Amino acid sequence: MSLIDGFEHVARENESLAGYTRLKLGGPAEYFAEPTTEQELTALVMRFSEEQKPIRLIGSGSNIVVGEEGVEGLVLHLAAPVFCELSVGQNRITSGGGTKLAHFVSTAVREGFAGPEQLVGIPGTVGGALHCNSGAHGEDIGTWIESAEVLTRSGEVLTRSGDSLSFSYRQSSLDELVILRATFQFEKESPEMLTKQMQKLWIVRRSTQPFSQENAVYVFKDHGGESAGELIDRCGLKGLQVGQVQVSELDANIFLASPGATSQEVLELIERVKERVYESLSVELETAVRIW
Repeated sequence: MSLIDGFEHVARENESLAGYTRLKLGGPAEYFAEPTTEQELTALVMRFSEEQKPIRLIGSGSNIVVGEEGVEGLVLHLAAPVFCELSVGQNRITSGGGTKLAHFVSTAVREGFAGPEQLVGIPGTVGGALHCNSGAHGEDIGTWIESAEVLTRSGEVLTRSGDSLSFSYRQSSLDELVILRATFQFEKESPEMLTKQMQKLWIVRRSTQPFSQENAVYVFKDHGGESAGELIDRCGLKGLQVGQVQVSELDANIFLASPGATSQEVLELIERVKERVYESLSVELETAVRIW
């Protein structure tokens, strides 16, 4: 008996994960599922948990490096409409965890909700952004959260109030398997003013970061008030290359993968940059990207 018996309409075995990551690299998932309802999602999680199989969640794949050997267990991809719904209330947005962060940002700006315009240009989903507390320019997504509905690894659905959650730099106490949906509360500002501010930020980000390109990944957390990109640049590492993977010339904290690149080359370049920064500056860089 296969672990996906009864779920063949939404699950499959030995699915390549390369197409689900921004780097377009990596091996297969032992099992891969795209449930279309919360009931299917919960049933899959409970089955694999009972069998003590690893369960992972992949959103836009913007902060993941998957090894060529692939991953054991189940990988969930929540792209179905039920996981990507977004609704607007008075000073509030309720968003599915699978909603694209860009959609969340543009909706907030259109409604005159201040704060999310600072996140323009950051790739990913709302759920992924909450897990790692994505932010920019002194604002992070955890600032506005009112509550979150989550699914645990045992298949239990819980509601977490904003008061019970803690957020810090690129960290969140929202560590459950799935963020099903979250509600955010905002202060009001002029939509026109927010739109202009968002456009300015977008222009700056496009000119200084190569995230408009495919096959790019943001690699390290900032350290001690200095951006990781500045630290790497101070060591003269812009353009450093391992195989077909290179440190960006625009932002040294972004790695670019050219055709023919491998996950192993990404990992080797990460280690080489960490070693050089430590040798030169006695700083131990911590990876922001997740390595599977």
